[in-house]
Amino acid sequence: MPPRFVEWFASRGWQPRRHQLELLEKARGGESALLIAPTGAGKTLAGFLPSLVDLQTPRNRSGLHTLYISPLKALAVDVARNLETPVADMHLPVRIETRTGDTSASKRMRQRRHPPDILLTTPEQLALLLATADADYLFSTLRRVVLDELHSIVTSKRGDLLALGLARLRRIAPAMTTVGLSATVRDPDELRRYLVAQTPGNPALSALVTTPAGAAADIRMLDTREHLPWSGHGGAHAMAEIYAAIKSARMSLVFVNTRAQAEAVFQQLWTINEDNLSIALHHGSLDAGQRRRVEEAMVQGRLKAVVCTSTLDLGIDWGDVDLVINVGAPKGASRIAQRIGRANHRLDEPSRALLVPSNRFEVLECRAAIDAAKAGEQDTPPRRTGSLDVLCQHILGMACAAPFDADDLYGEVISAEPYSDLPRKDFDDAVDFVATGGYALKTYDRFAKIKRAKDGLWRVANQKVAQSYRMNVGTIVESDMLKVRLVRGRKQAAPAQVRQPSPVFGNLWYPAKLQGSSGKPTYTGPLTRGGRVLGQIEEYFLETLSPGDTFLFGGEILSLQGIVENEALVARANSDAPKVPSYAGGKFPLSTWLAQRVRQLLSSPQAWSTLPGQVAEWLELQRHFSMLPPAGDLLLETFPRGNRFFLVAYPFEGRLAHQTLGMLLTRRMERLGLKPMGFVANDYAIAVWSLGDVGGRLASGKLSADALFGEDMLGDDLEEWLQESALMKRTFRNCAVVAGLIERRYPGKEKSGRQVTISTDLVYDVLRRHQPDHILLRGARDDALTGLLDLSRLADMLARVKGRIIHKPLHRISPLAVPIMLEIGREPVYGEAQEHVLAEAAEDLVREALGE
Repeated sequence: MPPRFVEWFASRGWQPRRHQLELLEKARGGESALLIAPTGAGKTLAGFLPSLVDLQTPRNRSGLHTLYISPLKALAVDVARNLETPVADMHLPVRIETRTGDTSASKRMRQRRHPPDILLTTPEQLALLLATADADYLFSTLRRVVLDELHSIVTSKRGDLLALGLARLRRIAPAMTTVGLSATVRDPDELRRYLVAQTPGNPALSALVTTPAGAAADIRMLDTREHLPWSGHGGAHAMAEIYAAIKSARMSLVFVNTRAQAEAVFQQLWTINEDNLSIALHHGSLDAGQRRRVEEAMVQGRLKAVVCTSTLDLGIDWGDVDLVINVGAPKGASRIAQRIGRANHRLDEPSRALLVPSNRFEVLECRAAIDAAKAGEQDTPPRRTGSLDVLCQHILGMACAAPFDADDLYGEVISAEPYSDLPRKDFDDAVDFVATGGYALKTYDRFAKIKRAKDGLWRVANQKVAQSYRMNVGTIVESDMLKVRLVRGRKQAAPAQVRQPSPVFGNLWYPAKLQGSSGKPTYTGPLTRGGRVLGQIEEYFLETLSPGDTFLFGGEILSLQGIVENEALVARANSDAPKVPSYAGGKFPLSTWLAQRVRQLLSSPQAWSTLPGQVAEWLELQRHFSMLPPAGDLLLETFPRGNRFFLVAYPFEGRLAHQTLGMLLTRRMERLGLKPMGFVANDYAIAVWSLGDVGGRLASGKLSADALFGEDMLGDDLEEWLQESALMKRTFRNCAVVAGLIERRYPGKEKSGRQVTISTDLVYDVLRRHQPDHILLRGARDDALTGLLDLSRLADMLARVKGRIIHKPLHRISPLAVPIMLEIGREPVYGEAQEHVLAEAAEDLVREALGE
């Protein structure tokens, strides 16, 4: 390293690590590289070190030199803040800027005209920049691209969009190299291919740099002193113990798996916050300004804890965090490793983590995750094939930048790893879709977005199309959201005021709500707008509320005053039972590798000594009253209850695969005359109830378990169900929005979710009738089978258990079936009442299982 860098390391008491010097060497040799290193190993500094060394020389500062791509806006801002330190300490003449969705329009324009030396941005902003006429000017000087948390980007459509963007960057700046940074990688070669241009039949790999593992993490599971619930996901039973752990730590991150759970856990912690600890809330639906304030307070050490979702999963260096608490099961070994990495951030000191299972099955999952983490196992998803709707969006973006030749663009596209096997026909279909909308829609001018000129080049039809593209770019199709705005100017009817601690910073106070005799806040005067925006909530949840109903949001109890256009107007309120907003998505599936460990643990009584006593006792009861599922087999239990017959299976393949199995299994049972009435599924099991005695038929040999769970259900049964279900329409809607068939945003207005749904449903029906092989119908089917249905995992399971299905006929429910049976007929009861209702139901079922 140059002398000033050696001196800077020494001034901080550091020695350059081997992987940092290796990346510097690879960069000097013009090689792209993947760096796999644990948290705290200085990955980010290693990624930027070649750029900073280059930029100390004036001749290398002539435009944009380095582009940093982050999956999170918060991570880009945090990295920029941390990168300023070495630049300032060494007096490097380097200008660093961020560009995210929160960046002002004027600053974005200035960055295009006068680019910084280092620009930190996101995949969507890169797509926007590449779709401008001055993209060649902006990126022609580019020398390096740093891709942070690469494993989290490549497994989604955002990764497809980014891969296509990298392919275009290589054309603009052929000497550009890439650096991928990741701490959790299952198959390094998949990421190595992503970093370099691919040629058909000859896969290319980037260089690989690895580091030794750091200190082993100290991961514990809470052995609660309270009664461990049989079902549920709130973790309410453990709140006092979680609060005690927060008190004993210097600073904690409390991770949960969904935004709704974040709101509930935060409120429960505030209810018992007798010490007035500074506890904050962070999730993706909150206003960006509030999220930034929480992040800043965290960096400055002004908070004791933050309750958060996956918005804080990745790479951010929180410095003083010394404990990570995960409420609920982590769903994957890589995810818990990622979250644990948020604590400590020092390679040679162990990070501390506490897993808090919400129910008994989650204990098994937490134990499996701890064992997997100790073994260093990773379970990031396998590589994906590039999506066709993303390809359509990219083709339009390239036409917005400049006229293109189809042959040249095809060669560029297949150099991107996710599209390296793309058939030319699919590419031509994508171009035709952007040009005409497809055969069935070509008579409508509004679908003609590009046109082929006499010179053979494709051009954007007009500037209005280009403007629409820029307003709708991206692959994340959000649910229909309404802004949540505090009303002001309304006078409350009651005269008294109560003061209570701020939900963001415990040492601040705000005036609390006023209540009328009904227990709901009462207001007088006209409904007015103009208060601050707290964030966004999905429209369908708010539509279930009446004016005056209370709900949790942003850590506060709010009362709905009314809905005006695209805004829900609210006021602060008091309530003993506020509702928790429900959010689409956000639930992680149980990973395949973790599921396998759970099956092994369940079938190995000798390993139960590592489990809490309540869970070991539960499994012993299961062994006594029924049997335990062998690791490689599928256990079916059947029993009568009331005037119904129940079948409970334990595949342990995750909720998505189980829901698909339930839909197909009930269709098969219907044809067999078993009169199924419904099913429920969770990550671990599936329960089907029917009027026909399925257990009797299995026991008598009139029906074989292999026939009931035959692989052929993925043939005609699946096709018939897909034709009838609303799933394909919903998936098509997302593809249509990503591909640009339906635009949500227009200058000065935005389509409501209802309008989008009506538009896409009509188009879907037209295409189904007149062009069933339309590229978006193919794309929607691929999405449904690989994502929402988890079909490949279900297929693997059905093949695995063929000839290995064990039927256990019972006279009554088994102890292991209690959790899944509690899912049947659950009413949407909120807050503590939900835990109480579940506990009462569980007691009844347990007494029944034990024959009491």
